[in-house]
Amino acid sequence: MDNLYLIVGLGNPGAEYQRTRHNVGFAVVEKLAEAWGASWGLEKKFNARLARAKRDGLRVLLSEPQTFMNASGEAVRAVTEFYELTPARVLVVVDDADLPLGQLRLRPGGSAGGHHGLESIEKHLGTREYPRLRVGIGRLEGAREITGHVLGRFGSTEAKLADRVVTVAASQAEAWLVAGIQKAMSQFNGTVQDAVNERKDQ
Repeated sequence: MDNLYLIVGLGNPGAEYQRTRHNVGFAVVEKLAEAWGASWGLEKKFNARLARAKRDGLRVLLSEPQTFMNASGEAVRAVTEFYELTPARVLVVVDDADLPLGQLRLRPGGSAGGHHGLESIEKHLGTREYPRLRVGIGRLEGAREITGHVLGRFGSTEAKLADRVVTVAASQAEAWLVAGIQKAMSQFNGTVQDAVNERKDQ
């Protein structure tokens, strides 16, 4: 399946977690599914929601693990093993409290940086070398304990920027798919405002 790719959004299942900062990965893949006209279905053998689409002659799976964040790797491994996908064909979209809201950072690999979802994926895939798109959600000034923050929803002053971030992150994920990681990194990494302006100038 040389033309098959997987884009995984990380988050927690359940209505109480919808639109929280920690679920921004879900929001990005849902934005892609909406744009591509792809419908979601729960696939119990993977413990994940999947949507299927085609872009520029490529087949793409969108996935939302239903394992809860800390066990995301179980679902990612199940999908990648079933479809015989190499880690380089798997893009993981994840929230990052160490990046300010409005910043995107796509990398071909690297450490989990303390993110339990990425730690689980690294454990189950047996490698750090898989692409990940970190979506900045910011953190409370001076706060060390961030659980309440990441599980909270964006405030009224943040909501408009957060929606724009999700839209641009979805565009970056699509660029990774159709143009390759280097192009997607150079075009979109940085603050969302810069990415929007850069795309207008081209």
